[in-house]
Amino acid sequence: MSSGGAIDSISAITVATHDMARAVRFYRALGFEVIYGGETSGFTSFRAGRGYLNLIAQPAETKWSWWGRVIFYHSNVDALHAAIIAAGYEPSTAPRDAEWGERFFHITDPDGHELSFAWPLR
Repeated sequence: MSSGGAIDSISAITVATHDMARAVRFYRALGFEVIYGGETSGFTSFRAGRGYLNLIAQPAETKWSWWGRVIFYHSNVDALHAAIIAAGYEPSTAPRDAEWGERFFHITDPDGHELSFAWPLR
């Protein structure tokens, strides 16, 4: 099926949280800028380059399992990794060069959502 155009970009990713205040603190520590909502809101939006990362509060009885990974480009992966550790968070991996041509590391947010921060090696 052709729509007559091509998908240009992802506008936003929305992930669920059981604790908005904790999640907002985590994403701020990663360097995301809050542009709507905040720690006491039911919905929060962060700037992510030209797009957005959103959080939506869900009741404790709402469960989810592994769904994939969001990958963000960041121009200084090693400095971001060090800042995250300094903020008291533990990334899942150390920065490394991948065979597909990116330097990257992974971290899991407090609600179990996997994030990767990468930058092309070229």
